[in-house]
Amino acid sequence: MNAAPPAARRPVVTGLGFITPIGNDRASVAAALREGRHGLAPVEFFANPALPVKLVGTVKDFDVSSTSCRDWTWPARYDIPRETLRGLAPHGVFAFCAVEQALAEAGLAASDVANLPDTGLFCASAGSARQLHFNLGQMDAARGERGNPMGVVSSICGTLNFNLGAHFHINGAVCGFVSACASSSHALGYACDEIRLGRLRRVIVVGAEEHNAETILPFAAMRALSAQSEPALASCPFDAARNGFVGAGGAVALIIEAADLAQERGAPILAEVAGWGQSADGHSMAMSHPEGAGLRLAMQRALADAGVVPAEIDYVNAHATSTPVGDRAEALALRAVFTEAGAHPRVSSTKGLTGHPLSMAGAMEAAFCTLALAEGFIPGNVHLRTPDQVCEGLDLPRETLPVAPSLVLNNSSGFGGSNVCHVLRRWAE
Repeated sequence: MNAAPPAARRPVVTGLGFITPIGNDRASVAAALREGRHGLAPVEFFANPALPVKLVGTVKDFDVSSTSCRDWTWPARYDIPRETLRGLAPHGVFAFCAVEQALAEAGLAASDVANLPDTGLFCASAGSARQLHFNLGQMDAARGERGNPMGVVSSICGTLNFNLGAHFHINGAVCGFVSACASSSHALGYACDEIRLGRLRRVIVVGAEEHNAETILPFAAMRALSAQSEPALASCPFDAARNGFVGAGGAVALIIEAADLAQERGAPILAEVAGWGQSADGHSMAMSHPEGAGLRLAMQRALADAGVVPAEIDYVNAHATSTPVGDRAEALALRAVFTEAGAHPRVSSTKGLTGHPLSMAGAMEAAFCTLALAEGFIPGNVHLRTPDQVCEGLDLPRETLPVAPSLVLNNSSGFGGSNVCHVLRRWAE
């Protein structure tokens, strides 16, 4: 193993914020992961029972279904100023609340991150298709003579960057990432690089998505979504009978800091991001490389960057979304990296519980990995009944294990063959 870099260059996680299908705070999310409690709920888009989409990973205790922010509701513990609210997309509300949670856990007030040249904000979302559709419809109806003055900043894919950066007065850097389902993993990876290079000392990383018809339903036309109405049959990564993913929404935020800064503040250090790697398939605009070649390379690069070998990894949080092609490719990549090297980490996909929240998946699952390291458990594959034969040689626990991992790997893959992997380590001085 490589010698650890100086504390000033070691990126660590000091705060987590969760607005997810399985819970809206750390305690409820950890309990759901331990107990195997899913957050999928029945849905009927456009009041049309003929549609094939029957389930979505929903966010509870929020109502952002209206196209007018005046109608939105959220838990009373969060105070969103009206001026900020006007520019937010629906998923921006989720993100705002997740950031406030993460800052609080890290022992930071909003004033502690404002107007500092060494604090950044890296975000990922696909924007708000619903708000964009509504705003353009208004413009079309008015023949271009009227439009929502906040229409652009509340709907395009940079909406989180614009609004959160302005509200929290971020000076160091504000950046958005768009690589489909690998987006927030890219945000996390580049945030760690900024800290390792000494350019920033703290980065707030956020991933958020909506779970309305405009965001989820277009994937049905690609035949990517499950048509099942039973959660255990609809979202079952690595299962031989899997038939597509279940869409989901929410937001997750992570506070990433240089270890010495966290130590100086007396902040809780939940985990270290020991390394990361990325690659591209160069194969298809939508489907993974059939042999998982790109993901294999990204895993190998992440391990090398962290200075560890396959046998040292205790747990892999797989990207596996429950699609036939994607899960197969990842299983083959995992076998090539681990099984063929005689390594047998536990492997699970927590999307059996959450569904697939698109661009926020990487940040969400990195946060799940952080919980596993900090609280000492390994999530299981709760909806796995009969593993696909392609998974032969992989250790796929059905239930959550009371085992404390020391090193974990988190995988993400997105359209266009983007692959991103992170190695997270239990914190040690």
